[in-house]
Amino acid sequence: MNKSKYFSGQPLVSQLIKFLDREEINRTAKKAGSDRYYKKFHTYDHLVTMLMTVISGCSSLREISGLFLACQGRIGHLGLKDFPRRSTFAEANSNRSSHVFGMIYQKLYKRYRSFLPDSRNGRLRVKDLYIVDSTTISLFSDVLKGAGRNPKEGKKKGGIKVHTMISSREDVPSLVRFSSAATHDHVFLKELELKKGSFVVFDKGYVDYAQYAGWDMEGVFFVTRQKENAVYESLEQFAINQKDADRVMEDEVISIEVKGSPLLLRRVFYYDHKNDNIYEFLSNNFELEATAIADIYRQRWQIESLFKRLKQNFPLKYFLGESQNAIEIQIWVSLIAQLILLVIKERTKRRWAFSNMVSFIRNHALTYINLFNFLDNPNVNWNKLTSGDQNQLNIFQT
Repeated sequence: MNKSKYFSGQPLVSQLIKFLDREEINRTAKKAGSDRYYKKFHTYDHLVTMLMTVISGCSSLREISGLFLACQGRIGHLGLKDFPRRSTFAEANSNRSSHVFGMIYQKLYKRYRSFLPDSRNGRLRVKDLYIVDSTTISLFSDVLKGAGRNPKEGKKKGGIKVHTMISSREDVPSLVRFSSAATHDHVFLKELELKKGSFVVFDKGYVDYAQYAGWDMEGVFFVTRQKENAVYESLEQFAINQKDADRVMEDEVISIEVKGSPLLLRRVFYYDHKNDNIYEFLSNNFELEATAIADIYRQRWQIESLFKRLKQNFPLKYFLGESQNAIEIQIWVSLIAQLILLVIKERTKRRWAFSNMVSFIRNHALTYINLFNFLDNPNVNWNKLTSGDQNQLNIFQT
């Protein structure tokens, strides 16, 4: 072992694992009953193994097994007594419910959300804005029903749809649900628990007038786009400010029949000069300016960026198992890895592109180097990077 005074004593991956609370994970596993019938490979061991998998970019059980053999001498740094056999790992992915990993993600989210960057748009006069969307992950096997018509030739791929809600102040999901790719998006709206006065924005794939009526009664505001085939009655035209006349083409009150009763909504006909496009927005808020409605809808780019970041930096094209449960576990652990890495990125003094930081961590996962020393100043002498107090990894220290 290296006896240099600069030796950090821990490989980089073990420094990431410090962001997990083992006792909290064990309590969560006990509550979920996910360690029942397992003598050795407990939920914590499973989570650490999967974190190694997604951070290193491994795409098969054989590949991750080979990686573990290469770091046999570092097993203690990971908090593991034994590395699992491929058969044990595959069985756990298939049989241990993905629900416990969702519970762990939610606890980590609540623990670290205050350390995440504030992404609010200062121009918006909206305090609580939530963004809803989904992304589809295509599967090579027909695990879940795919979207669209069946092809004339060949077999249609399966697909899993990840329904997500994020706060506009954060860059990580606060709510995640899974379904087959063929499931209509609007069913996810029933899962949302929004307090009075908050705003939620989503695209026109989530059209559900009954849900709109329910939110209107609860004092929850929404912004979405109107479908081309919508049937409505125009009731009243609002005056358009002269300064907005080149963007706001119409601003009116419309009525849509919902279960035999009229629902009054606001329709904003908006011209986007930058993209040379016309949009028709729907909202139940009649107080904000028409341009503010368009600005709120524009915040949807945040969740699109989240999906792009998730798919580009973590292995979500190839899965370690073919069951729905195994696929959901890999997605949950990718979300956990993304959350931890975003907290690290926010805490570093140097501004890193997320993909660049992930690439460095992936290439040096088993290197004995102090993580924050490097991220704060990657140009200093290498010996200095391997020194430093490991307690600085505790972001709760004062």
